[in-house]
Amino acid sequence: MDIQRIKSDLSEKRAELESRTERTHKHIYQKDEPVSANFNEQIKQTENDGLVMALEAEGIEEITQIDKALQRIDSGTYTQCQHCGGEIGESRLLAIPYTDSWIGCASYACHNAELGLKGPGQLMEPNFKLKEQLL
Repeated sequence: MDIQRIKSDLSEKRAELESRTERTHKHIYQKDEPVSANFNEQIKQTENDGLVMALEAEGIEEITQIDKALQRIDSGTYTQCQHCGGEIGESRLLAIPYTDSWIGCASYACHNAELGLKGPGQLMEPNFKLKEQLL
């Protein structure tokens, strides 16, 4: 696996996301026009602002994930799962270059979230057997 190529691609993606989040931030907080007097138009503007805010939040989250991936590359732990210490498969890293977990831990977290199992109490283990566990 060409780690330097991945690092370069992540840096490019980060720059693209940073540019996009700057534009969405400006769109939300630095409006050039006053609020419309038309109530229906105000509703549409509010809905659009909500969508743009969600896009901005997603961009910021992805930048955070990319920054963490770049730190793991620099520290030599890029291919190591941050949850269990196992090896993240090359195909997974190529598909999601900022992932920090191998597919087993990712499935475990996703499955628990779908079941609403969080924090202390009942959690599903990666083999999906229900277990009592205190965090």
